[in-house]
Amino acid sequence: MSALDAVVIGSGPNGLAAALVLARAGLGVEVFEGAPTPGGGCRTEELTLPGFHHDVCSTVQSMLSLSPFFAGVDLGRRGVELCKPAVAFAHPLDGGRAGAVTGTVAETAAMLGADGARYEKLFGPLVENAATIVPTVLAPLRSLPRNPVAMARFATAGVPSAAHLSRRFSTEEAKALLAGVAGHAMLPLEAPLTAAFGIFLTIVAHAGSWPVVKGGSARLVEALVAELIDAGGTVHTGQFVNSLAEIPAARAVVFDTSTETLLALAGARLPAHYRRALGRLQHGPGICKLDWALSGPMPWSAEVCRRAGTVHLGGDFAEVAASEAAVAAGRHAERPYCLVVQPGVADPTRAPSGQETLWAYCHVPRGSTIDMTDRIEAQIERFAPGFKDLVLARSSLTAAQVEAHNPNYVGGDITGGAGTLRQTIFRPSVRWNPYRTGAKGIYLCSASTPPGGGVHGMCGVGAAKAVLEDLKRRPRP
Repeated sequence: MSALDAVVIGSGPNGLAAALVLARAGLGVEVFEGAPTPGGGCRTEELTLPGFHHDVCSTVQSMLSLSPFFAGVDLGRRGVELCKPAVAFAHPLDGGRAGAVTGTVAETAAMLGADGARYEKLFGPLVENAATIVPTVLAPLRSLPRNPVAMARFATAGVPSAAHLSRRFSTEEAKALLAGVAGHAMLPLEAPLTAAFGIFLTIVAHAGSWPVVKGGSARLVEALVAELIDAGGTVHTGQFVNSLAEIPAARAVVFDTSTETLLALAGARLPAHYRRALGRLQHGPGICKLDWALSGPMPWSAEVCRRAGTVHLGGDFAEVAASEAAVAAGRHAERPYCLVVQPGVADPTRAPSGQETLWAYCHVPRGSTIDMTDRIEAQIERFAPGFKDLVLARSSLTAAQVEAHNPNYVGGDITGGAGTLRQTIFRPSVRWNPYRTGAKGIYLCSASTPPGGGVHGMCGVGAAKAVLEDLKRRPRP
Protein backbone atom coordinates (compact mmCIF):
# COMPACT_ATOMS: atom_id res chain seq x y z
CA MET A 1 0.00 0.00 0.00
CA SER A 2 1.01 3.65 -0.37
CA ALA A 3 2.49 5.49 2.61
CA LEU A 4 -0.78 7.38 3.01
CA ASP A 5 -3.96 5.33 2.91
CA ALA A 6 -6.49 7.60 4.60
CA VAL A 7 -7.14 11.27 5.29
CA VAL A 8 -9.54 12.33 8.02
CA ILE A 9 -11.04 15.81 7.77
CA GLY A 10 -11.93 17.08 11.24
CA SER A 11 -10.43 16.14 14.60
CA GLY A 12 -13.40 15.82 16.90
CA PRO A 13 -13.58 12.64 19.01
CA ASN A 14 -15.18 10.74 16.10
CA GLY A 15 -12.52 11.82 13.62
CA LEU A 16 -9.74 10.88 16.01
CA ALA A 17 -11.44 7.55 16.76
CA ALA A 18 -11.64 6.76 13.04
CA ALA A 19 -8.00 7.73 12.53
CA LEU A 20 -6.85 5.66 15.50
CA VAL A 21 -8.70 2.51 14.39
CA LEU A 22 -7.21 2.87 10.90
CA ALA A 23 -3.70 3.57 12.16
CA ARG A 24 -3.82 0.60 14.52
CA ALA A 25 -4.70 -1.55 11.49
CA GLY A 26 -1.44 -0.48 9.88
CA LEU A 27 -2.76 2.21 7.53
CA GLY A 28 -0.98 5.50 6.92
CA VAL A 29 -3.34 8.18 8.27
CA GLU A 30 -3.28 11.98 8.42
CA VAL A 31 -5.87 14.20 10.13
CA PHE A 32 -6.57 17.77 9.02
CA GLU A 33 -8.17 20.25 11.44
CA GLY A 34 -9.07 23.85 10.65
CA ALA A 35 -8.94 25.15 14.23
CA PRO A 36 -5.62 25.93 15.96
CA THR A 37 -6.11 22.97 18.31
CA PRO A 38 -7.75 19.56 17.77
CA GLY A 39 -10.87 18.32 19.49
CA GLY A 40 -13.92 20.03 18.00
CA GLY A 41 -16.34 20.48 20.89
CA CYS A 42 -13.84 18.85 23.27
CA ARG A 43 -11.53 21.85 23.48
CA THR A 44 -10.75 23.77 26.66
CA GLU A 45 -10.07 27.51 26.60
CA GLU A 46 -9.88 30.54 28.90
CA LEU A 47 -13.12 32.07 27.68
CA THR A 48 -13.62 34.57 30.52
CA LEU A 49 -10.58 35.37 32.70
CA PRO A 50 -7.02 34.02 32.99
CA GLY A 51 -6.95 30.89 35.14
CA PHE A 52 -10.58 29.95 34.43
CA HIS A 53 -10.66 26.92 32.13
CA HIS A 54 -13.89 26.42 30.18
CA ASP A 55 -14.84 23.59 27.82
CA VAL A 56 -16.12 25.09 24.59
CA CYS A 57 -18.96 22.54 24.39
CA SER A 58 -18.57 19.07 25.89
CA THR A 59 -17.74 18.85 29.61
CA VAL A 60 -19.72 15.98 31.11
CA GLN A 61 -18.40 12.76 29.57
CA SER A 62 -21.35 10.58 30.44
CA MET A 63 -20.61 7.80 27.93
CA LEU A 64 -16.84 7.66 28.29
CA SER A 65 -16.57 4.80 30.76
CA LEU A 66 -19.09 2.64 28.88
CA SER A 67 -18.13 3.29 25.25
CA PRO A 68 -16.66 0.24 23.48
CA PHE A 69 -14.16 2.51 21.69
CA PHE A 70 -12.77 4.08 24.85
CA ALA A 71 -12.53 0.64 26.45
CA GLY A 72 -9.61 0.15 24.05
CA VAL A 73 -7.81 3.36 25.03
CA ASP A 74 -5.73 3.38 28.21
CA LEU A 75 -6.67 6.89 29.29
CA GLY A 76 -5.05 6.50 32.69
CA ARG A 77 -1.67 5.81 31.09
CA ARG A 78 -2.08 9.07 29.18
CA GLY A 79 -2.76 11.01 32.38
CA VAL A 80 -6.52 11.38 31.92
CA GLU A 81 -8.33 11.40 35.25
CA LEU A 82 -12.12 11.17 35.40
CA CYS A 83 -13.64 13.10 38.29
CA LYS A 84 -17.09 11.91 39.39
CA PRO A 85 -19.43 14.31 41.18
CA ALA A 86 -21.34 12.98 44.17
CA VAL A 87 -24.60 13.72 42.31
CA ALA A 88 -24.76 13.00 38.57
CA PHE A 89 -27.58 15.43 37.87
CA ALA A 90 -30.26 17.32 39.76
CA HIS A 91 -33.42 19.25 38.92
CA PRO A 92 -34.51 21.99 41.32
CA LEU A 93 -38.10 23.10 41.81
CA ASP A 94 -39.47 26.26 43.37
CA GLY A 95 -39.43 26.34 47.15
CA GLY A 96 -36.00 24.71 47.60
CA ARG A 97 -37.12 21.24 46.49
CA ALA A 98 -35.24 19.09 43.98
CA GLY A 99 -34.97 15.66 42.46
CA ALA A 100 -31.54 14.13 41.98
CA VAL A 101 -29.87 11.05 40.52
CA THR A 102 -27.08 9.91 42.79
CA GLY A 103 -25.30 6.64 43.47
CA THR A 104 -27.34 3.49 43.05
CA VAL A 105 -30.89 3.12 41.84
CA ALA A 106 -31.96 2.30 45.39
CA GLU A 107 -30.35 5.47 46.78
CA THR A 108 -32.10 7.63 44.20
CA ALA A 109 -35.41 5.85 44.71
CA ALA A 110 -35.18 6.47 48.46
CA MET A 111 -35.27 10.24 47.79
CA LEU A 112 -38.36 10.10 45.57
CA GLY A 113 -40.95 9.32 48.22
CA ALA A 114 -44.12 7.86 46.71
CA ASP A 115 -42.36 7.32 43.37
CA GLY A 116 -39.39 5.44 44.80
CA ALA A 117 -40.78 1.97 44.06
CA ARG A 118 -41.82 2.98 40.54
CA TYR A 119 -38.37 4.42 39.84
CA GLU A 120 -36.66 1.28 41.11
CA LYS A 121 -38.97 -0.96 39.08
CA LEU A 122 -38.17 0.97 35.88
CA PHE A 123 -34.43 1.49 36.26
CA GLY A 124 -33.30 -1.42 38.42
CA PRO A 125 -33.33 -4.10 35.67
CA LEU A 126 -32.01 -1.66 33.05
CA VAL A 127 -29.02 -0.58 35.12
CA GLU A 128 -28.25 -4.20 35.97
CA ASN A 129 -27.91 -4.80 32.21
CA ALA A 130 -26.10 -1.55 31.39
CA ALA A 131 -23.01 -3.43 30.20
CA THR A 132 -25.03 -4.86 27.29
CA ILE A 133 -27.62 -2.10 26.77
CA VAL A 134 -25.14 0.77 26.35
CA PRO A 135 -22.91 -0.89 23.70
CA THR A 136 -26.03 -1.98 21.81
CA VAL A 137 -27.44 1.56 21.77
CA LEU A 138 -24.07 2.91 20.62
CA ALA A 139 -23.81 0.34 17.81
CA PRO A 140 -25.42 0.72 14.36
CA LEU A 141 -29.07 -0.32 14.45
CA ARG A 142 -28.38 -3.15 12.00
CA SER A 143 -26.32 -4.86 14.71
CA LEU A 144 -27.93 -7.71 16.62
CA PRO A 145 -28.47 -6.98 20.34
CA ARG A 146 -26.32 -8.96 22.76
CA ASN A 147 -29.19 -9.15 25.25
CA PRO A 148 -32.55 -9.16 23.40
CA VAL A 149 -34.60 -9.32 26.60
CA ALA A 150 -32.91 -6.28 28.15
CA MET A 151 -33.16 -4.34 24.89
CA ALA A 152 -36.83 -5.20 24.58
CA ARG A 153 -37.40 -3.80 28.07
CA PHE A 154 -35.46 -0.64 27.14
CA ALA A 155 -37.36 -0.21 23.86
CA THR A 156 -40.76 -0.76 25.44
CA ALA A 157 -40.17 2.06 27.91
CA GLY A 158 -38.15 4.30 25.58
CA VAL A 159 -39.95 4.37 22.22
CA PRO A 160 -42.90 6.44 23.53
CA SER A 161 -42.52 10.08 24.51
CA ALA A 162 -41.20 11.46 27.77
CA ALA A 163 -44.67 12.90 28.34
CA HIS A 164 -46.12 9.37 28.11
CA LEU A 165 -43.48 7.95 30.47
CA SER A 166 -44.04 10.74 32.99
CA ARG A 167 -47.53 9.35 33.66
CA ARG A 168 -45.91 6.50 35.57
CA PHE A 169 -44.93 8.97 38.29
CA SER A 170 -46.96 11.08 40.69
CA THR A 171 -44.46 13.41 42.39
CA GLU A 172 -43.23 16.66 40.90
CA GLU A 173 -39.64 15.67 41.70
CA ALA A 174 -39.72 12.44 39.68
CA LYS A 175 -41.53 14.06 36.76
CA ALA A 176 -39.07 16.97 36.74
CA LEU A 177 -36.08 14.61 36.79
CA LEU A 178 -37.45 12.92 33.68
CA ALA A 179 -38.18 16.24 31.96
CA GLY A 180 -34.67 17.54 32.57
CA VAL A 181 -32.80 14.50 31.33
CA ALA A 182 -35.16 13.91 28.40
CA GLY A 183 -34.59 17.53 27.39
CA HIS A 184 -31.16 16.47 26.09
CA ALA A 185 -33.07 15.10 23.09
CA MET A 186 -33.67 18.70 21.95
CA LEU A 187 -37.19 17.72 20.88
CA PRO A 188 -40.69 18.45 22.22
CA LEU A 189 -41.26 16.14 25.17
CA GLU A 190 -44.33 14.75 23.39
CA ALA A 191 -42.13 13.42 20.55
CA PRO A 192 -41.42 9.68 20.22
CA LEU A 193 -38.06 8.48 21.58
CA THR A 194 -37.66 11.37 24.03
CA ALA A 195 -38.24 8.81 26.78
CA ALA A 196 -35.37 6.73 25.37
CA PHE A 197 -32.99 9.69 25.61
CA GLY A 198 -33.91 10.22 29.24
CA ILE A 199 -33.79 6.55 30.18
CA PHE A 200 -30.47 5.93 28.42
CA LEU A 201 -28.72 8.90 30.05
CA THR A 202 -30.09 7.90 33.45
CA ILE A 203 -28.82 4.34 32.99
CA VAL A 204 -25.40 5.77 32.20
CA ALA A 205 -25.56 8.05 35.25
CA HIS A 206 -26.10 5.08 37.55
CA ALA A 207 -23.69 2.71 35.80
CA GLY A 208 -20.78 5.05 35.08
CA SER A 209 -21.67 8.40 36.63
CA TRP A 210 -21.48 11.62 34.62
CA PRO A 211 -17.77 12.41 35.10
CA VAL A 212 -15.70 15.37 33.97
CA VAL A 213 -12.08 15.20 32.86
CA LYS A 214 -9.66 16.74 35.32
CA GLY A 215 -8.29 19.95 33.86
CA GLY A 216 -10.77 20.06 30.97
CA SER A 217 -11.99 17.95 28.07
CA ALA A 218 -8.92 18.96 26.06
CA ARG A 219 -6.94 16.45 28.17
CA LEU A 220 -9.04 13.69 26.61
CA VAL A 221 -8.24 14.92 23.11
CA GLU A 222 -4.55 15.17 23.96
CA ALA A 223 -4.64 11.50 25.00
CA LEU A 224 -6.27 10.45 21.72
CA VAL A 225 -3.78 12.46 19.69
CA ALA A 226 -0.89 10.86 21.60
CA GLU A 227 -2.34 7.40 20.95
CA LEU A 228 -2.70 8.22 17.26
CA ILE A 229 0.87 9.49 16.93
CA ASP A 230 2.19 6.39 18.66
CA ALA A 231 0.23 4.31 16.13
CA GLY A 232 1.92 6.18 13.27
CA GLY A 233 -0.73 8.80 12.49
CA THR A 234 -0.29 12.54 12.02
CA VAL A 235 -2.50 15.50 13.00
CA HIS A 236 -2.33 18.84 11.18
CA THR A 237 -4.03 21.82 12.86
CA GLY A 238 -4.82 25.29 11.56
CA GLN A 239 -5.49 23.92 8.08
CA PHE A 240 -9.05 24.40 6.89
CA VAL A 241 -9.76 22.19 3.89
CA ASN A 242 -11.53 24.23 1.21
CA SER A 243 -11.05 21.69 -1.58
CA LEU A 244 -10.12 18.02 -1.80
CA ALA A 245 -7.24 19.16 -4.00
CA GLU A 246 -5.66 20.68 -0.86
CA ILE A 247 -5.20 17.31 0.88
CA PRO A 248 -2.78 14.51 -0.02
CA ALA A 249 -4.01 11.78 -2.32
CA ALA A 250 -5.37 8.87 -0.30
CA ARG A 251 -7.39 5.73 -0.87
CA ALA A 252 -10.00 6.88 1.67
CA VAL A 253 -11.19 10.30 2.81
CA VAL A 254 -13.22 10.29 6.02
CA PHE A 255 -15.28 13.37 6.90
CA ASP A 256 -15.78 14.22 10.56
CA THR A 257 -17.85 17.20 9.44
CA SER A 258 -21.38 18.33 8.87
CA THR A 259 -23.21 16.95 5.86
CA GLU A 260 -23.11 20.49 4.44
CA THR A 261 -19.30 20.45 4.46
CA LEU A 262 -19.30 16.98 2.90
CA LEU A 263 -21.51 18.27 0.09
CA ALA A 264 -19.39 21.39 -0.40
CA LEU A 265 -16.11 19.49 -0.69
CA ALA A 266 -17.11 16.19 -2.29
CA GLY A 267 -20.51 16.89 -3.84
CA ALA A 268 -19.27 16.40 -7.39
CA ARG A 269 -18.16 12.87 -6.52
CA LEU A 270 -21.32 11.86 -4.66
CA PRO A 271 -24.25 10.10 -6.35
CA ALA A 272 -27.16 12.42 -7.09
CA HIS A 273 -29.58 10.43 -4.93
CA TYR A 274 -27.22 10.67 -1.97
CA ARG A 275 -26.83 14.43 -2.43
CA ARG A 276 -30.59 14.79 -2.43
CA ALA A 277 -30.88 12.67 0.71
CA LEU A 278 -28.33 14.80 2.55
CA GLY A 279 -30.26 17.88 1.53
CA ARG A 280 -33.28 16.46 3.37
CA LEU A 281 -31.41 15.99 6.67
CA GLN A 282 -33.35 17.76 9.40
CA HIS A 283 -31.22 19.71 11.86
CA GLY A 284 -32.24 20.20 15.46
CA PRO A 285 -32.56 23.46 17.38
CA GLY A 286 -29.56 25.62 18.11
CA ILE A 287 -28.16 26.56 21.48
CA CYS A 288 -27.26 29.85 23.13
CA LYS A 289 -24.30 29.14 25.41
CA LEU A 290 -22.88 31.15 28.30
CA ASP A 291 -19.72 30.70 30.37
CA TRP A 292 -19.06 32.44 33.67
CA ALA A 293 -16.14 33.03 35.98
CA LEU A 294 -17.55 33.06 39.52
CA SER A 295 -16.06 34.37 42.75
CA GLY A 296 -17.39 31.41 44.73
CA PRO A 297 -19.55 28.27 44.71
CA MET A 298 -23.11 28.36 43.40
CA PRO A 299 -25.74 29.27 46.04
CA TRP A 300 -28.41 26.77 45.01
CA SER A 301 -31.46 26.82 47.28
CA ALA A 302 -31.70 23.03 47.10
CA GLU A 303 -28.62 21.62 48.87
CA VAL A 304 -28.40 18.55 46.62
CA CYS A 305 -27.78 20.82 43.60
CA ARG A 306 -24.57 22.06 45.23
CA ARG A 307 -23.10 18.56 44.79
CA ALA A 308 -24.37 17.95 41.26
CA GLY A 309 -22.14 18.14 38.21
CA THR A 310 -25.15 18.91 36.02
CA VAL A 311 -28.28 20.85 36.98
CA HIS A 312 -31.35 20.94 34.73
CA LEU A 313 -33.40 24.11 35.11
CA GLY A 314 -36.89 24.90 33.97
CA GLY A 315 -39.33 24.20 36.74
CA ASP A 316 -41.79 21.31 36.69
CA PHE A 317 -42.48 18.92 33.81
CA ALA A 318 -45.15 21.13 32.24
CA GLU A 319 -42.89 24.18 32.23
CA VAL A 320 -39.97 22.31 30.62
CA ALA A 321 -42.33 20.81 28.03
CA ALA A 322 -43.72 24.25 27.21
CA SER A 323 -40.20 25.63 26.72
CA GLU A 324 -39.17 22.86 24.33
CA ALA A 325 -42.46 23.11 22.43
CA ALA A 326 -41.88 26.84 21.95
CA VAL A 327 -38.43 26.25 20.45
CA ALA A 328 -39.78 23.57 18.11
CA ALA A 329 -42.36 26.11 16.93
CA GLY A 330 -39.62 28.63 16.16
CA ARG A 331 -40.02 30.81 19.26
CA HIS A 332 -37.63 31.84 22.05
CA ALA A 333 -38.96 30.67 25.41
CA GLU A 334 -39.36 33.37 28.06
CA ARG A 335 -38.48 30.85 30.77
CA PRO A 336 -36.16 28.49 28.88
CA TYR A 337 -35.15 24.99 29.84
CA CYS A 338 -31.44 25.32 30.70
CA LEU A 339 -28.69 22.76 31.03
CA VAL A 340 -26.15 23.99 33.62
CA VAL A 341 -22.76 22.39 34.29
CA GLN A 342 -20.57 23.16 37.30
CA PRO A 343 -17.39 21.07 36.85
CA GLY A 344 -15.79 22.51 39.98
CA VAL A 345 -17.88 20.29 42.26
CA ALA A 346 -15.70 17.38 41.09
CA ASP A 347 -12.66 19.13 39.57
CA PRO A 348 -11.41 22.18 41.51
CA THR A 349 -8.53 22.67 39.05
CA ARG A 350 -10.81 24.49 36.58
CA ALA A 351 -10.57 27.82 38.45
CA PRO A 352 -8.35 29.62 40.99
CA SER A 353 -8.75 28.46 44.59
CA GLY A 354 -12.17 29.28 46.05
CA GLN A 355 -13.58 30.35 42.68
CA GLU A 356 -15.63 28.48 40.09
CA THR A 357 -16.35 28.08 36.40
CA LEU A 358 -19.92 27.57 35.23
CA TRP A 359 -21.54 27.16 31.84
CA ALA A 360 -25.09 26.81 30.62
CA TYR A 361 -27.06 26.72 27.44
CA CYS A 362 -30.69 26.86 26.42
CA HIS A 363 -32.30 25.68 23.20
CA VAL A 364 -33.26 28.28 20.62
CA PRO A 365 -34.56 28.19 17.04
CA ARG A 366 -31.82 27.07 14.64
CA GLY A 367 -29.65 29.95 13.43
CA SER A 368 -30.93 32.34 16.11
CA THR A 369 -29.05 35.60 16.62
CA ILE A 370 -30.85 36.35 19.92
CA ASP A 371 -28.62 36.57 23.00
CA MET A 372 -30.49 34.74 25.77
CA THR A 373 -28.17 35.90 28.58
CA ASP A 374 -30.85 37.73 30.56
CA ARG A 375 -33.35 34.86 30.35
CA ILE A 376 -30.79 32.18 31.24
CA GLU A 377 -29.45 34.19 34.18
CA ALA A 378 -33.00 34.82 35.41
CA GLN A 379 -33.64 31.08 35.46
CA ILE A 380 -30.43 30.45 37.39
CA GLU A 381 -31.16 33.27 39.86
CA ARG A 382 -34.61 31.78 40.36
CA PHE A 383 -33.13 28.59 41.82
CA ALA A 384 -29.83 30.04 43.12
CA PRO A 385 -30.55 33.49 44.62
CA GLY A 386 -27.38 35.58 44.77
CA PHE A 387 -25.83 33.96 41.69
CA LYS A 388 -25.51 37.26 39.83
CA ASP A 389 -23.47 38.74 42.68
CA LEU A 390 -20.80 36.07 42.07
CA VAL A 391 -20.25 36.82 38.38
CA LEU A 392 -16.75 38.13 37.68
CA ALA A 393 -16.96 37.80 33.91
CA ARG A 394 -19.08 36.10 31.28
CA SER A 395 -18.85 34.95 27.67
CA SER A 396 -21.90 34.38 25.49
CA LEU A 397 -22.51 32.83 22.08
CA THR A 398 -25.74 32.98 20.12
CA ALA A 399 -26.66 29.99 17.97
CA ALA A 400 -25.29 31.75 14.90
CA GLN A 401 -22.02 32.44 16.72
CA VAL A 402 -21.83 28.80 17.85
CA GLU A 403 -21.81 27.78 14.18
CA ALA A 404 -19.19 30.42 13.35
CA HIS A 405 -17.05 28.97 16.15
CA ASN A 406 -17.51 25.40 14.89
CA PRO A 407 -18.89 24.86 11.35
CA ASN A 408 -20.05 21.35 12.31
CA TYR A 409 -22.73 22.94 14.51
CA VAL A 410 -25.02 24.04 11.69
CA GLY A 411 -27.31 26.80 12.95
CA GLY A 412 -26.07 26.02 16.47
CA ASP A 413 -27.23 22.37 16.28
CA ILE A 414 -24.65 20.49 18.36
CA THR A 415 -26.15 17.05 17.64
CA GLY A 416 -25.43 16.69 13.91
CA GLY A 417 -29.12 16.40 13.09
CA ALA A 418 -32.40 16.17 14.96
CA GLY A 419 -32.91 12.97 16.95
CA THR A 420 -36.30 12.24 15.43
CA LEU A 421 -37.61 8.69 15.11
CA ARG A 422 -36.78 8.59 11.40
CA GLN A 423 -33.28 10.03 11.83
CA THR A 424 -32.50 7.68 14.67
CA ILE A 425 -33.21 4.72 12.41
CA PHE A 426 -31.85 6.25 9.18
CA ARG A 427 -29.05 8.73 9.77
CA PRO A 428 -28.12 10.71 7.66
CA SER A 429 -30.00 8.83 4.92
CA VAL A 430 -31.57 5.44 4.21
CA ARG A 431 -28.54 3.20 3.68
CA TRP A 432 -27.53 -0.25 4.90
CA ASN A 433 -24.14 1.18 5.87
CA PRO A 434 -24.60 4.84 6.89
CA TYR A 435 -20.87 5.60 6.85
CA ARG A 436 -20.44 4.94 3.12
CA THR A 437 -21.55 7.73 0.80
CA GLY A 438 -21.92 5.81 -2.45
CA ALA A 439 -18.74 7.40 -3.80
CA LYS A 440 -15.66 5.20 -3.80
CA GLY A 441 -13.24 6.23 -1.08
CA ILE A 442 -15.54 8.86 0.55
CA TYR A 443 -16.92 8.25 4.06
CA LEU A 444 -18.77 10.17 6.78
CA CYS A 445 -18.03 9.67 10.50
CA SER A 446 -19.48 12.72 12.25
CA ALA A 447 -22.42 12.89 14.66
CA SER A 448 -24.63 12.93 11.56
CA THR A 449 -24.08 9.15 11.47
CA PRO A 450 -25.15 6.53 14.05
CA PRO A 451 -25.24 6.60 16.98
CA GLY A 452 -25.33 10.40 16.83
CA GLY A 453 -24.11 13.07 19.24
CA GLY A 454 -21.97 12.57 22.32
CA VAL A 455 -18.36 11.78 23.14
CA HIS A 456 -18.21 8.05 22.49
CA GLY A 457 -16.14 7.71 19.30
CA MET A 458 -18.48 5.10 17.85
CA CYS A 459 -19.35 7.07 14.71
CA GLY A 460 -15.63 7.04 13.94
CA VAL A 461 -15.34 3.34 14.67
CA GLY A 462 -18.22 2.55 12.31
CA ALA A 463 -16.69 4.55 9.47
CA ALA A 464 -13.22 3.08 10.05
CA LYS A 465 -14.62 -0.45 9.86
CA ALA A 466 -16.24 0.39 6.52
CA VAL A 467 -12.90 1.71 5.23
CA LEU A 468 -11.04 -1.39 6.37
CA GLU A 469 -13.63 -3.65 4.79
CA ASP A 470 -13.41 -1.78 1.47
CA LEU A 471 -9.61 -1.86 1.56
CA LYS A 472 -9.70 -5.52 2.56
CA ARG A 473 -7.87 -4.95 5.81
CA ARG A 474 -8.81 -6.36 9.19
CA PRO A 475 -9.07 -4.17 12.33
CA ARG A 476 -6.75 -5.14 15.13
CA PRO A 477 -8.35 -6.17 18.43
